Amino acid sequence: MIINEMPTSTLKKESKVKKPSVKKTKVKKEEPVSKLRIRVMAYEYKVLDLSVKQIIDTALRYDATIVGPIPLPTEIKKWTVNRSPFVYKNAREQFEMRVHRRVIDIINPTPKIMDSLTNLSLPSGVNIDVKIM
Repeated sequence: MIINEMPTSTLKKESKVKKPSVKKTKVKKEEPVSKLRIRVMAYEYKVLDLSVKQIIDTALRYDATIVGPIPLPTEIKKWTVNRSPFVYKNAREQFEMRVHRRVIDIINPTPKIMDSLTNLSLPSGVNIDVKIM
């Protein structure tokens, strides 16, 4: 019977491994966050961007925290129409309508911000949906 013995001097000494210290922090109760979500829609992106800039400037005037503007996907509606009603079936026209959208979130809005946004005059062709979340 063969027994492999290693001398005790070559064995590695076990070192004590220190566990990383974990600091316990007090969990603060977060105050409820209210959001004012503004969805802006328009057919022309230039008019849309100008109105979004006007909304953001108004909100920043009253020291609001703003998230956005976040561009949403452009909705494209397409139609194909015959040019002629009878013989020329292959002659067709295609039309499309694009709806551009942006979302702006205002976190913890104050009543001054709400009043200033409701009194804001925006160009025609821009639709606004406002939700309080």
